Amino acid sequence: MESDSSTVPPTKATQSTGWIKLGLIATASAFAGGLAAAWWYRNTLKKLHEAEEQPSNPDFGISGDDPLDG
Repeated sequence: MESDSSTVPPTKATQSTGWIKLGLIATASAFAGGLAAAWWYRNTLKKLHEAEEQPSNPDFGISGDDPLDG
């Protein structure tokens, strides 16, 4: 059994350090997420711009030969 004098309650400094660490982790996570979103968006815009510059596909769409006309 433990006596009352052997247990030490957590101090406010220990509790504050925990909140600071949690805040730093949350900030780093938000920053990393923002960078990932910006990188993804940049690549998406680049693909869209490249698609605009390429000539259109003449075979795109429905052909005149309808297999159901039989």
